[in-house]
Amino acid sequence: MDLSNLKPAEGSINTGKRLGRGQGSGKGGTSTRGHKGAKSRSGYSRKLGFEGGQMPLQRRVPKFGFTNINRKEYQGINLDTLQEMVDVKKIKGKIDLDTMIAFRLAGKNELVKILGRGELKAKLKVTAHKFTASAKAAIEAAGGEAVTL
Repeated sequence: MDLSNLKPAEGSINTGKRLGRGQGSGKGGTSTRGHKGAKSRSGYSRKLGFEGGQMPLQRRVPKFGFTNINRKEYQGINLDTLQEMVDVKKIKGKIDLDTMIAFRLAGKNELVKILGRGELKAKLKVTAHKFTASAKAAIEAAGGEAVTL
């Protein structure tokens, strides 16, 4: 090793343009930003969806649909879920809102609707806000009771 083959470590030298370092550098004055306009100013950041002053896409596309402010959202729980819980002996005899919240089938502020997917073999007293006709029929056919809150 001698002075003829010394070189700096890989990545230690910045080979990028040195902007705004005087006229003599060739990159002074406007510092490669051009003349005037938003992009030449300090602090410029393009807003999301900005199209150079043209009406942005999200404002050109018409609004669509209708949202009913009185809509009630229900958390659906199927019969096969209830049967599965009976099979693993998590519930027996009855299931109510507190039990469903405890097993994270529903949140504490949610309305619960029992849906008819699957088959229920266990005799259960189910308490919920709503039942589908098929779910109610299946619960009663198994000898249980469907109680509406």
